[in-house]
Amino acid sequence: MTAPSLRSIETPGSGHAFDLDDDVAYRAWRGWKLQHRPADAAAITVDVVDPCALSVGERDLLLSHIAHANMALYRSPPGDDDRDMPRRLGAQLGLQRLDANWLADEDGISSIQVSSASDGRGGFIPYTQQAIRWHTDGYYHPSHRRIHGMLLHCVRPAARGGVNRLLDPELVYIALRDESPALVRALMRPDAMTIPARQGDDGEARAAQSGPVFSVDQGALHMRYTARTRSIEWHADALVQAAAARLADLLNTELPGLLSVGLQAGMGVVGHNVLHDRSAFVDDPAQPRLLYRARFLDRATAA
Repeated sequence: MTAPSLRSIETPGSGHAFDLDDDVAYRAWRGWKLQHRPADAAAITVDVVDPCALSVGERDLLLSHIAHANMALYRSPPGDDDRDMPRRLGAQLGLQRLDANWLADEDGISSIQVSSASDGRGGFIPYTQQAIRWHTDGYYHPSHRRIHGMLLHCVRPAARGGVNRLLDPELVYIALRDESPALVRALMRPDAMTIPARQGDDGEARAAQSGPVFSVDQGALHMRYTARTRSIEWHADALVQAAAARLADLLNTELPGLLSVGLQAGMGVVGHNVLHDRSAFVDDPAQPRLLYRARFLDRATAA
């Protein structure tokens, strides 16, 4: 028997669960959410024969994990470095609108590998061997370009390190709301976190972007966050400052539901825009680490 599709999964109170004044809906949704919290990465891993042509069972299981945990891991045969695979896999899960950031390749897919400063990427941490702190993708984007879906596919792992930790933002929301709804309310302010304008060689490359950490889009929770302390401005309001500090503290603990995975060749993570980080790594010069990254303006759907 195959797992239920995303469309058929009931999420109690999902329409009002993130309304801070609706505790009944929140409690119903919270119970459902914690009941389906994955124990480890293996619990949401699906073996896939061909990511470009999922079977009905593979697709349903991936969508089921995404519905419950906002992400799924897949394991496919190694050796396929087709750059079009992330787009084709995403499309089967309802991820259609690819967001091509300015460092992406011409096809909109980003090749995450160590790059020299001369190609414009080397100055950005994802393209180095350094660790990356907790973040959601596109936290510097304006609200009309929110990243709702993401896919990371491993072509070649690092020789050592490069481990990703993954965390469902809804579990962070629960931890904060259970402690103090006021902290969540502070992080929902439209000016809670500001990314200052970035100055490039040709002037301003990106305007300053203010926005909330938590927002609700068509009944779904969206999280916009980076644990970076440089080039980030938190609103001066005392409650926002306290909420930001408490959120950082939570992410420095082993929250239940935190998953750790060292992606191997042929493996990947797909789903919504979950929190993730990366440990530092050491490359094999003959076979350097390479991941394909796709970001989407859509959420996964069975439609």
